[in-house]
Amino acid sequence: MGGSNSGPRLGSRILVTWIELTVVGITGGLLGDAVGGPPGFIVYLLTTLVTLAILFYNVNALVAWWVGQAGGVGE
Repeated sequence: MGGSNSGPRLGSRILVTWIELTVVGITGGLLGDAVGGPPGFIVYLLTTLVTLAILFYNVNALVAWWVGQAGGVGE
């Protein structure tokens, strides 16, 4: 414990990810419901893609930080 924590903190990263997913999910659901029909289905699909992008981005940020802290293990 101690030391400098210049990288992302797990708790804050989880909170930010949760907020992003909630906002995207609610917005996509409302837009998809308002549009309806086949275009609404496309909105739902796009919402799913954006959700996956958010998850992958945040997981990648944490993994990249952890690998950087490990000092390039495997080199």
